[in-house]
Amino acid sequence: MAKGMGQRPKVDLDSSVEDVTLSILEWLGEQGVGAMIRVDAERMRDGQPAWTFAASGGPLDGGMRSDGASVAECMGRALLRLREAGLAVPF
Repeated sequence: MAKGMGQRPKVDLDSSVEDVTLSILEWLGEQGVGAMIRVDAERMRDGQPAWTFAASGGPLDGGMRSDGASVAECMGRALLRLREAGLAVPF
């Protein structure tokens, strides 16, 4: 199966990543990466993963996006993808 096609990375939902989300965004900005996290009320109402993390620029080749049903799930997936892209996020 192609990378990113149908396979969801396993994330640690007990890691309290939501507590350091703003620090992660600030650190990414310092690395030249533009990043954001948002919640989509329509997707939440429809029972879909409502949280989205998006990042681009700096050392990232192209942009990246991660979605999740909670902040922890969304940011856990985002951290996995950032690390796979070679960014050693210190959180």
